[in-house]
Amino acid sequence: MAVYCGSSSGNNPAFLAEARVLGAGLAAAGLGLVYGGANIGLMGAVADAALAGGGEVIGVLPSALEDREIAHRGLTRLESAATMHERKARMAELACAFLILPGGYGTLDEMFEAVTWAQLGLHAKPCILVNTASYWDPLLALVDSAIAAGFVRPQNRDLFQIAPNAAGALQLLQNCSAPSRTAATPLRAR
Repeated sequence: MAVYCGSSSGNNPAFLAEARVLGAGLAAAGLGLVYGGANIGLMGAVADAALAGGGEVIGVLPSALEDREIAHRGLTRLESAATMHERKARMAELACAFLILPGGYGTLDEMFEAVTWAQLGLHAKPCILVNTASYWDPLLALVDSAIAAGFVRPQNRDLFQIAPNAAGALQLLQNCSAPSRTAATPLRAR
């Protein structure tokens, strides 16, 4: 499962707690985690919880971020991507679904790209918003506004599945499988 989420923890403790529940739940269900490769914020929390539960965790980190000391060095596998575009493409290749926890601009970018690809028929993978503490409610209102204004087709509202929490997201994933174990592009040694 690709998990998109913040490299920050946010200011509501529920965000961090739910990231940990999701990571642990993925591991317990035998579902591998693919994420952005950082050891900070919600990203680090979901990865650490999945690892603690014995799960497979693959990080995909753009090479530009390697020197910022955010690479998680304890993963099952950490891959390097030349660009953010390559990172997103690689994560999509490895995942059978996209889970979106709270986050900022990067999370929004990743989420909208995955949903746009689904709209264009480039994939049929679930895009699941984990609506921790109603974080995504304003976004869903914006989507409804775009539908009302004629910019989004009403049937495309269903490209998002909404889960109130990690447990709900895991229930929506019953037909997915773990990420494939394809050839890695390792990060440069420090």
